[in-house]
Amino acid sequence: MKELRIRVLVGVFVVAGVLSWAGARLWNSLGSLPSVPLAAPIVLALIAVVLLATAVSLRARLKAQRERRPDAKGVDPLMAARAVVFGQSSALVAALVAGMYGGVGVFLLEFLDIPPRRDQAIYAGFSVVAGIAVIAAALFLEHVCKLPEDDDNNKGATSPA
Repeated sequence: MKELRIRVLVGVFVVAGVLSWAGARLWNSLGSLPSVPLAAPIVLALIAVVLLATAVSLRARLKAQRERRPDAKGVDPLMAARAVVFGQSSALVAALVAGMYGGVGVFLLEFLDIPPRRDQAIYAGFSVVAGIAVIAAALFLEHVCKLPEDDDNNKGATSPA
């Protein structure tokens, strides 16, 4: 399984932000811009909490397993792989959603003197922060589940002459 690259997440964030900013400008010129839901930052924050709790739990179980504690619960490799896939997919979706709300939030910065638009800009800003929290928790989960490098095979290998 490949590691999640921060460049990919930043690219998704930037592209989604630019497209949603342009879409918000277009939509606003044609009619009324849809509102940013209050639930958006809340749902993203809940996903970040779940990812962080999973990472902390797995880290504690792996530490107990490495220390060979008698009461240590083992970590099923398939479960760890599923957790990493959940984290990676959550990070990609969070980068997309945070970019989308970031673009809308940047557009709404022009209208901060209008109270409903100001509230929407605040919700969008909190959504971006919560999306970044999801990405950070997913990267931490991936780090916790990463296998140590297998350097034993590379030390004894020699190239044929």
